[in-house]
Amino acid sequence: METSLHKQLKMLYAGDPPRTEERVDGFRIDAVRPLSRGKLELVEVQHGSLSAIRDKIAKLCEKHIVRVVKPIVRRKVLVRLDAPGGTEISRRLSPKQASALELFEDLVYFTRVFPHKNLVLETVLVDIEERRFEGHGRRRRWSKKDFQVEDQQLLEVHATAEYRTAMCLAQLLPGSMPKQFGSLELAQAASIKRHIAQKICYTLRRIGTIRELEKIGNSRQYELAPRRKTVRQRG
Repeated sequence: METSLHKQLKMLYAGDPPRTEERVDGFRIDAVRPLSRGKLELVEVQHGSLSAIRDKIAKLCEKHIVRVVKPIVRRKVLVRLDAPGGTEISRRLSPKQASALELFEDLVYFTRVFPHKNLVLETVLVDIEERRFEGHGRRRRWSKKDFQVEDQQLLEVHATAEYRTAMCLAQLLPGSMPKQFGSLELAQAASIKRHIAQKICYTLRRIGTIRELEKIGNSRQYELAPRRKTVRQRG
């Protein structure tokens, strides 16, 4: 089921008048908006894993200009309901906060598509409200409560950033990074867990943003590839 968040973001990127849910080359497209000289841009909003639309985007990029919009949740307000569609019984702010580096959790599965001359990857840093209720299915052993999400709604858009080339992603690396580094140094500089840093290194190596050097012990070492371009930041 489509969430309110998806609908709201879809309308933000639709043209004027809005064109949504159109079919192009056998695929349903979230939004279609005009560019200059009569060209069109196909917009796909993907809150879930990018791997789910990988083949679709690869096919569309063969003939069309495509923009993939990836929302990253900065803050989340958790609203607990007493039942599906029921009354609100509590509201609190989730302690979890995301950063732009969360993009790499999905990019690790998207390197066969990005970069592409016809593809723009855009992140949208947002605050949302998530309405949920306690489920009645089998609970996870490590969880006291097993909640089911009823809906998610957009509260605020903080900033967006476009990535058109592999080197654009280098701007997401911390400025305090040494010239040569491994996943451990990246994890420490970015204050993230090492397994996430390993995904970042893998992704950047695959798309040519960094290059691998000789190992130091069992640790893979990297350095930035020669060219570096800026990220177009708005917000």
